Amino acid sequence: MSLTVNPVENLTSEVEKCRKSEHSVSPLFLNRWSPRAYSERKVSDEDLYSILEAAHWAPSSFNDQPWRFFIAKTEAQLKTFHEFLFPFNRSWAEKAPALILIASSKNRDNGDPNGAHVFDTGTAWGYLALQATALGLSTHAMGGFDKEKARQLLNVPDDFDIHVVISVGYRGEKETLNEQLQERENPSIRKSLQDVIFEGTENK
Repeated sequence: MSLTVNPVENLTSEVEKCRKSEHSVSPLFLNRWSPRAYSERKVSDEDLYSILEAAHWAPSSFNDQPWRFFIAKTEAQLKTFHEFLFPFNRSWAEKAPALILIASSKNRDNGDPNGAHVFDTGTAWGYLALQATALGLSTHAMGGFDKEKARQLLNVPDDFDIHVVISVGYRGEKETLNEQLQERENPSIRKSLQDVIFEGTENK
């Protein structure tokens, strides 16, 4: 499945059917969603490192840049990642041509605890996802995997927290998914903005 519009400038047809912002925002934000169907088309190193470059420019407390990215793009690397995905996620994610595990350092360079490392790394994931969307790629962040097995297989140090595995690739046809997942292969909606904001000390 290929995009027929520039995702930075216009909404895709499927997003336009499902999503409507209450205020003006770039189409890029609405066009970003988390599909599970992937095509067999490979992701170029140029595009893969472009999305990682975007993530690396996220803001962070004291500019500590606590995030770390473990990537899988070869058959052997992907096979290793597949070993620690839970079966539900592996059933669709193993078709993705690239996987990225995101971890973050719990400590600052001087050894002090970094209380912002999770917050900052989440921001980096957001940057990554938006850059991927701008390039016509799809991403899906997964929490369903064995973190300890991932730590062992990828030699992630103990002073790093492991957060998510992200699938990266080009959209495929939803018919390649099982029936249950086909029904979920649509852009999700959001709560009303008024449900998640509070002005001053007001409480609803």
